[in-house]
Amino acid sequence: MNDLDDIDRKLLALLQKNARTSYAELSKAVGLAVSSVNERVRKLQERGVISGAHAALSAEALRLDLLAFIFVGWTDPATEAPFLERVADEPSILECHHVTGTWNYLLKVRTHTTRDLEAFLAAIVKGVPGVQRTETLIVLSSAKETSHLPLELPAWRNPKA
Repeated sequence: MNDLDDIDRKLLALLQKNARTSYAELSKAVGLAVSSVNERVRKLQERGVISGAHAALSAEALRLDLLAFIFVGWTDPATEAPFLERVADEPSILECHHVTGTWNYLLKVRTHTTRDLEAFLAAIVKGVPGVQRTETLIVLSSAKETSHLPLELPAWRNPKA
């Protein structure tokens, strides 16, 4: 974050809200010429700060009403490669995280129903030889869900620490 100036951060914030914001609108918002905005965005892309532009889809509109977090565990390290291969292209898995603690991985999954979740667990997760245990948390409601990343140091962080 230290190598981003205020204009970069403002551009990134606007693009996180709406990746389809025109360069003309961006230039008005940050007070630069359209060509300068184009150049800044291009450089942010080249540096990997902007990794793509995506449409935000509504899980509700797609009737993917069930959101679950699934902890997955095993003791044999040889289980990891086939597990990762199995989950890599599974569209129901939104996120897959290697975690600390008593579990190996945490999955964020969306399905239509609990019956679909049960089938998913049997076919995808427990279908991997070596997976020994899972714990599934079903989300009742979400007070906040975002893919937006913070662009400023949070107030609670002491930069002198």
